[in-house]
Amino acid sequence: MAHEQAAQQRPEQTDRGPQAPRGSSGHSGGSGTTMATRAGAYAVVVEDGKILLSRWVPRNPAMQPSWTLPGGGMEAREQPEDTAVREVFEETGYTVELQELLGVSSFYIDAERRVTPGDGLLHALRVVYRARVTGGSLTPEVDGSSDDARWIPIADLHQYPHLDLVEVGLTMAGLEVNA
Repeated sequence: MAHEQAAQQRPEQTDRGPQAPRGSSGHSGGSGTTMATRAGAYAVVVEDGKILLSRWVPRNPAMQPSWTLPGGGMEAREQPEDTAVREVFEETGYTVELQELLGVSSFYIDAERRVTPGDGLLHALRVVYRARVTGGSLTPEVDGSSDDARWIPIADLHQYPHLDLVEVGLTMAGLEVNA
């Protein structure tokens, strides 16, 4: 019995890193390591074989800018759907209509790989939607977390440094990933 209880308290291991034990609050990885959780919402917007991406620019100068799905962190009391629509507009200048929830991606970032190293383990919950453009014009964000927005041919994605979220979103959308 004691062995079963101890096993339930240890973090489960997956190919993506430690998972919080079932029934835990998620605030500790089980070894005393603190863990923050960040919820974000993102959109997969594809037209004519091209995907709409924004170029994320990390605050940590040791990290390289990378292309990612438009989206970002949820604000206080904001619903994920509202976050996705707001963030797509802020980062790309487009208004979008969400078509469907594609899924939720759970991703862990070790303390040393965080934007601010030493902030502890981060659990990123990424809500991903399929969306279509309904208005606006391509306009990159100014003074934000991204500095460019483009329609990138999916077939050429391998030529652009990008975050894993791009491939996660394309896979969720049932689109072939050539990156």
